[in-house]
Amino acid sequence: MQDCKEIVEFGSMKSHFTYPEFHAPSSDSVASYGMTAARTDVLSEVLTLIRLRGELVYTAELGAPWGIRYAPGPAHFHFVEQGTLWVLAAGTEPMCLDAGDLVLLPHGNGHVIADDPGTSPTNIDWLTTQHFNRDDLSFRFGGVGMQTKLVGGFFSFEGSPLPAIMSALPTVIHIPRVPGGAQPWLAAISHFLVEEAHQPYPGSSLMISRLIDLLVIRALRSWAAGHAQRGGWLGGLGEQRIGRALSAIHGDPFRRWTVQALADIALMSRSIFAERFVSTVGEPPLHYVTRWRMTIAADLIRSGGLKVTEAAQRVGYASDAAFSRAFKAHFGHAPSEAKR
Repeated sequence: MQDCKEIVEFGSMKSHFTYPEFHAPSSDSVASYGMTAARTDVLSEVLTLIRLRGELVYTAELGAPWGIRYAPGPAHFHFVEQGTLWVLAAGTEPMCLDAGDLVLLPHGNGHVIADDPGTSPTNIDWLTTQHFNRDDLSFRFGGVGMQTKLVGGFFSFEGSPLPAIMSALPTVIHIPRVPGGAQPWLAAISHFLVEEAHQPYPGSSLMISRLIDLLVIRALRSWAAGHAQRGGWLGGLGEQRIGRALSAIHGDPFRRWTVQALADIALMSRSIFAERFVSTVGEPPLHYVTRWRMTIAADLIRSGGLKVTEAAQRVGYASDAAFSRAFKAHFGHAPSEAKR
């Protein structure tokens, strides 16, 4: 088996937003939004909208040779407690993880983990019927070679406007270990996850779900902090000035924003801000504003029970026709079809 050092390494929130009413802009954008931008938590708002929900956690003890194939479905995470493992996901290079590493696979496209990229994998469905201990949420599998211990689990996003939001997330999110082992927050969360899995007390299912939520949120925050160069809202959070503008947009999404007003909040010139926003987030500032409004509108229609006319008015459109055109341009279907 190849050593990982030989290669280059690459929570349930079901409540809805209380969306503010649309209002006209004021002239003191910097003064009125300085405090709002500092307090608005973009990551929490986005995860609330797409309704992150932790599902299940388990532990695994695996002896080489071993390989496990996960079919498309929920998103997964794998935290390596001991040994090494390889992660193989479509569209990415094989990735080797060492003890202390965490990987998230947020898109749920299916993937393989194994002791070696060449090991033939066994479907997880077969393993859960033959080797899974439901009493302590654990399984043992593989040969008598090098041992790998991991904490795994899966989670889901249940909101309606997922494509636009999820496009910001890479296929594989790697949170590497630090000198001495796992990130302290990761070691603490995984400890309590394993404890709840192995010793089920009243409320354990809810505890596990909340702890998975916490693990995913913390991992996304850690990843965003070091990947400002990646496109999308998540990467933008890692760039301080662009992050201010994103916070202002999310703090008052229905304001009649201008590029100049957002540039003032970012403390940048208009031209430099517009260029930096595109390079960081991947689209012009006002395109992002419109897309976020449409994302909110989709959720209002699908989960909030609003009629199309009501949603259009809430996000600042005086005309149903204009709203419908903008909605269809973003999602590929009419707002009347959002509930389906």
